[in-house]
Amino acid sequence: MKARVFVTLKNGVLDPQGKAVHHALEGLGFGGVSDVRIGKLIELDLADNTSDAAIEDMCKQLLANTVIENYKIERA
Repeated sequence: MKARVFVTLKNGVLDPQGKAVHHALEGLGFGGVSDVRIGKLIELDLADNTSDAAIEDMCKQLLANTVIENYKIERA
């Protein structure tokens, strides 16, 4: 079974990487972009019997810093 974990910064957390990309897009002439936030996608190849609770624990303990990041899990 495959699962995808989308990790994004919480609202209000500064995103210097996103700001750099936003500035670069403006410099390349791409107007109309009001903000950029950078996140990450983690794809997991799991045993078929892996529980939702186990995936949640993976996220809380290692894959996401829950102080500053949100995460969303999708089973593929």
